[in-house]
Amino acid sequence: MFELKKIHSDAIPAALERVERYRLLNEPRVAQSICHDVLAVETDNHEALVGLILSMTDSFAHGTDVSAKSVLDLVPRLENLYDRHYYTGVVHERQAKARLNRAYPGANFDAFELLTEAMHWFEQAEEAHPDGNDDAILRWNLCARMIMNNKLEGRPTDDTPLMSE
Repeated sequence: MFELKKIHSDAIPAALERVERYRLLNEPRVAQSICHDVLAVETDNHEALVGLILSMTDSFAHGTDVSAKSVLDLVPRLENLYDRHYYTGVVHERQAKARLNRAYPGANFDAFELLTEAMHWFEQAEEAHPDGNDDAILRWNLCARMIMNNKLEGRPTDDTPLMSE
């Protein structure tokens, strides 16, 4: 219906600054659109990929219009192992937060599973971390605190035989 206009390559730094601004204004769709515009010009722009991943996960809190799979499909495009592990953890952590906020039956179990999955990815990231970067440890600790503070536990297994009425 419309042919999207391309931004100029010299406008990319300012566009990337706007991504952060719109994320801070809690407007993830605007941030995502800007990231797509940057990636249309520079397909491997690392900052735009990270911005897109983060703005898509920002959308988890607003509803279900962005799937975790669509975000995880972007992760292999990141340039190094640390980032791929770290942002995979972030996707799982943010899904967990969204589940806790929705508070549907079983949300605590889903959140526990997602947080422990995130912790696994943060441990992998920690092994590949650049010097002076302990972000993966900080995120792992956040997940652990969320589990402890919310008293989250794994989903119980139902070994109890069904009783007939």
